[in-house]
Amino acid sequence: MRRRGPWAVLAVLFVVVPIIEIYLIVQLGQEIGPWWTIVLLIGAGVLGSVLVKREGGRAWRALQDALASHRMPATELADGALILIGGTLLLTPGFMSDVVGLFCILPFTRPVARRALAGIVRRRLVVMTARRPGHTEVIRGEVVDDE
Repeated sequence: MRRRGPWAVLAVLFVVVPIIEIYLIVQLGQEIGPWWTIVLLIGAGVLGSVLVKREGGRAWRALQDALASHRMPATELADGALILIGGTLLLTPGFMSDVVGLFCILPFTRPVARRALAGIVRRRLVVMTARRPGHTEVIRGEVVDDE
């Protein structure tokens, strides 16, 4: 069975998600009014900026500490990537993207997002390694979370 590849994912990201976001904004606007909807969208952007600044600073200090102690900064790099992704989603207008963005940024939900990110990276590495010409062995292991 042939995989569809990244085209299906891109179609969902660039077509389906914006349609859902617009639908949610219109529905909320009909319930609470357009001005309150705009206030909520702006508030989510401001909240996202504050959270990115705070959590990004924490992640940067953790990365510096890991490097100073000569430790592999895998968790810190993953946190930095998740904060960047989450901040981008929070600054993008829409409520569904805000929920996913908060999930990536908040310190108590980020470990779950980090495990999901590690699983995605692990699957991609196995697929990429298996596709190499002449490659017959896949090395299996586990990702250790420092927390």
